[in-house]
Amino acid sequence: MKFTFLGTGDAGGVPLYGCQCAACQQARTHSHLRRSASCALIETAHTRVLIDAGITDLTERFPAGSLSAILLTHFHPDHVQGLFHLRWGIGESIDVFAPPDPIGCADLYKNHGLLAFQQIQRFESFNVGDLSITALPLIHSKLTFGYFIETPQGHNIAYLTDTLGLPPETAAFLAQKNIQHLILDCSHPPHYSGRNHNNLMDVIEIAEQVKPQSTWITHLSHDMDLWLLDHNLPDHIYIGFDQKSIIF
Repeated sequence: MKFTFLGTGDAGGVPLYGCQCAACQQARTHSHLRRSASCALIETAHTRVLIDAGITDLTERFPAGSLSAILLTHFHPDHVQGLFHLRWGIGESIDVFAPPDPIGCADLYKNHGLLAFQQIQRFESFNVGDLSITALPLIHSKLTFGYFIETPQGHNIAYLTDTLGLPPETAAFLAQKNIQHLILDCSHPPHYSGRNHNNLMDVIEIAEQVKPQSTWITHLSHDMDLWLLDHNLPDHIYIGFDQKSIIF
């Protein structure tokens, strides 16, 4: 099983437009420090599933027929903007599993093109190829799901963004699993009072609840990257970067 971060930034990305902080200046100089909008890829020998579609060059990265399905956490533009071009392609339809948001984003439902939207429910489990996937409700300003993904061999990963804390039922579900890798929203540095996204203290609290083998932070803002220039993360919490892969 291989997990790849394709985009690890918040809606503004890193570098943030017009910002001259040290983190943004470094990202302009060093391309590996840049953060694009949320997107990730899960791969096994037989299955390739995209999680979110924040990056806008999906048609160049993924030739027709190369994706088994797409999972959407929610319909905010920075998580679906890559679909607006992809939908007009030619070829077989692509299943897009998403929360039952009645609005979606702009005209994606009305003019879906080759995207076959499949609305799923809280804690619903389904299969894509050899992957078993369970939708987990999160706490955000729009109806949002995280995903617990596992293989028949027992490998697993939990992808939880965007969220501020966890609903008790989601935390209880995850605490019963022996999670190998927890991918978790960490938009803000400690003591930042975010409305819809975790800060680092929230991440630490969730990791203590769920007890994964490792925790990887994603959906970082430039403020979080600026804080990281002068601080270290606790043990077993790691920084996700665009194009970083975890093989397990």
